[in-house]
Amino acid sequence: MAADLLGSRVSSGGVVVELTEVEAYAGRSDPASHAARGVTARNQVMFGPPGRVYVYLSYGMHQCMNLVCETAGTAAAVLLRGGRVVSGVTQARRRRGPVSDAALARGPGNLARALGVTLDVTGTTVWDGPVHWLPADEVRPHRRGPRVGVSTAADNPWRLWVPGEASVSTYRRHPKAPPAPAKAT
Repeated sequence: MAADLLGSRVSSGGVVVELTEVEAYAGRSDPASHAARGVTARNQVMFGPPGRVYVYLSYGMHQCMNLVCETAGTAAAVLLRGGRVVSGVTQARRRRGPVSDAALARGPGNLARALGVTLDVTGTTVWDGPVHWLPADEVRPHRRGPRVGVSTAADNPWRLWVPGEASVSTYRRHPKAPPAPAKAT
């Protein structure tokens, strides 16, 4: 599912973003997922049905948007990490300030800000809510690697991105994550 989101488009608040970077979270079986410990008031939307939006606050200041992708009762979501603004650049720039076009929606907090997405859209669907999703015509060639900013299950290769896209964020390992495994030579 996560790879299918690359190249798809998300729109909200007069801005359209083509997704270039996403990160998967597998619910109860994934210790890095907000749903790892079961249903809470905060994460209940992650337990389906698919097509709903889940927004959370990161570090008390960044709103980050996920798309729920499993059937009702099974928690899983894909964090929208980055994208290229393809329409509404002026509006995105009003929300983000004086940054390069490539940086307008680079990183999950910046992507949500560029789209004008807030916690209020949690639970709405991508078909009839304020956030709309348009699938890509085909899966984009992509790479996969470890997730960004998680201290547990950091080495799961569930971060996917379109190579060569300037809107893809720089990889940063969480300082509390165990050291990365040594590469075989």
